[in-house]
Amino acid sequence: MHFFYILYSQAFDSFYIGYTKQPDVRLEQHNLGLTKSTNAKRPWVMVYKEEFENQIDALRREKFLKAQRNKPFYKKLTGLL
Repeated sequence: MHFFYILYSQAFDSFYIGYTKQPDVRLEQHNLGLTKSTNAKRPWVMVYKEEFENQIDALRREKFLKAQRNKPFYKKLTGLL
């Protein structure tokens, strides 16, 4: 299984979108500062995830939502609005 996920940093009111096979492990990596792109905005909370049978579908979903670049849209999707 593959997962698309959205992380949220309350301290910076910021979202991060990604995909992985192990969402819990990936969240821990983000919060330990092992991911360069999210290191500065820790701590992160996983606020949304979707499960897919294959990597291609998870990646498509990630690309679609990254293209939105719309914080109110992300907040509505994740229930933070």
